[in-house]
Amino acid sequence: MFEHYYTEKPTSKLKIKEVIINLKNGHIYKFKSPSGVYSFGKVDKATKILIENVRISNGNILDIGCGYGIIGITLKKENPDIKLYMSDINERAVEFAKINAKDNNIAADIRKGYLFEVWENEKFDHIVSNPPIVAGKKVWMELIEKSLDFLNDGGTLQLVAFHNKGGRRIKEYMKSIFGNVEELCKEGGIRVYLSKKV
Repeated sequence: MFEHYYTEKPTSKLKIKEVIINLKNGHIYKFKSPSGVYSFGKVDKATKILIENVRISNGNILDIGCGYGIIGITLKKENPDIKLYMSDINERAVEFAKINAKDNNIAADIRKGYLFEVWENEKFDHIVSNPPIVAGKKVWMELIEKSLDFLNDGGTLQLVAFHNKGGRRIKEYMKSIFGNVEELCKEGGIRVYLSKKV
């Protein structure tokens, strides 16, 4: 039976592959990628585009739906002064995000939970995600809505999506919730969207 990565407790047999992300600035990072977690054994193209185009300053950053940690950990390696937080509903994802953070000498607060449930008392300067479109629009709509409550003033929500596979609706919804949205990148059919809490 096919098991979806957007599940709390993967039951598929654990397999591990090493993946390498080569950034356009020449930096290279390695990760352990487990089965039962999104983008097993490869670097998802949208994830790489988000990492290379995200707009962050100092402060703290939440990688929500972090998978095995490639977005948050890479952004922390590229921006050592930020404070990193990561979470995912998938317990195997959280386990390997912790392994990959340790392997990459990264300090991060990594928690297991659905969307913002585990961040009740926190506020962030940046929230980034390659949202789980296949989990259904209820999930990504809730992610966008609740981001507003968990961002500091001036903070940003930055999401990546395929424009023709839900991305256009995500962009419109970000604008309706935040009152603004900007396209940071157009690459192939992929877009990176940014909304700012004003």
